[in-house]
Amino acid sequence: MTRTGDSRGRERRGRARLRDAAYELFSREGVTQVGVDAVVARAGTAKMTLYRNFPSKDALVVDFLRERERRWTREWLEAESARRADDPVDQLLAIFDLFAEWFATPAFEGCAFISTLLEVRDPRDSAHRASVEHLAAIRGVVAERAARAGVAEPEEFARRWHIVMKGTIVAAQEGDRNAAAAGRELALLLLARHGLSPSEPSS
Repeated sequence: MTRTGDSRGRERRGRARLRDAAYELFSREGVTQVGVDAVVARAGTAKMTLYRNFPSKDALVVDFLRERERRWTREWLEAESARRADDPVDQLLAIFDLFAEWFATPAFEGCAFISTLLEVRDPRDSAHRASVEHLAAIRGVVAERAARAGVAEPEEFARRWHIVMKGTIVAAQEGDRNAAAAGRELALLLLARHGLSPSEPSS
């Protein structure tokens, strides 16, 4: 490998370490409470490595939110709930089964998109806008499944379903140990309103 190749490899590794460090710290402590020095220290890189990859903390936060969507929304919530059921209604309800498992883990940190919206109140801020966009992506997953289930207005259904999801997460952060079960009960009521039910009797 040439020196240029070595340099590019180190840069990629440095970027990956920074991304992982930011993901861990921002998820657990919030985007406003963590400074770039803490990210650099956790990553074990030089500060210049951070600024070569992310020109500002705002850019790092937006990258974190994009990474959160990839890891949490796409690779976990969407993929795992689809893996657990074939029927779109059952896939929707599987979200709350996943929530129950998530809430029970010591690493439960809440929704990074909601947390960022509450921390960064200015709707013109890039982090605020990114959070809104990533929350919309979650509704998109719900709307797609609702459409496959035969819901006439899947986007409106997804808006209501997402309100239940967000409320369930916040309740769990309050310490409600039965938040996921309560959210599932509300979700069943919403499904019934649209003439839908799970393929298997709810437990």
